[in-house]
Amino acid sequence: MKTVPITQARNNLYKLLDETILSSEPIEILGKRGNGILLSKQDWISIQETLYLLSIPGMRESLIEGRNTPEEELLDLEDIGWDLD
Repeated sequence: MKTVPITQARNNLYKLLDETILSSEPIEILGKRGNGILLSKQDWISIQETLYLLSIPGMRESLIEGRNTPEEELLDLEDIGWDLD
């Protein structure tokens, strides 16, 4: 993770924000009283969604099971019965 002193971050905030939005890589900002992390709003939303999903009992196991299901055992959208129109 890239680290930037607070004074440099203050002087280059627009550039750093663009950089983290384009790369999806957080930037650690080093301050005298502690450090902070700059990340894009989309990455923050993704982190919050992941934390929420993992807080649901059994969800982690279900996701792992789905990931480990062989492709030939997966259902087609037509077989699920969802109306996507």
